[in-house]
Amino acid sequence: QVRVVESGGGLVQAGGSLRLSCAASGRAFSIYTMGWFRQAPGKEREFVAAISWSGGGTYYADSVKGRFTISRDNSKNTMYLEMNSLKPEDTAVYYCAQSSNSYGGQRLYAREYGYWGQGTQVTVSS
Repeated sequence: QVRVVESGGGLVQAGGSLRLSCAASGRAFSIYTMGWFRQAPGKEREFVAAISWSGGGTYYADSVKGRFTISRDNSKNTMYLEMNSLKPEDTAVYYCAQSSNSYGGQRLYAREYGYWGQGTQVTVSS
């Protein structure tokens, strides 16, 4: 059974930083793309960032490019999202997801991910 668990959310002032972690278990972590999505109140879930199975490819939404950094440690079955220069508009529930299919290229769409965490709240105050 695949399990995906996020941690690290919280309340931070605008301009501050947070680091999210995502641990996955139940199948070989190192051969699947991992992604972060977020959903703000009243809005649809949106893509934030993704990292390829090897870590060699990283992809970002334009809204977070240059401020967020995605990384993974395959030896620990864990992925990270370092968030800097946070803005109030970054406030959302952040979800970690593991792709349904192994290997492959960039995966920017929620439909490509079959396993999701429960989400962690990130709140940025102005």
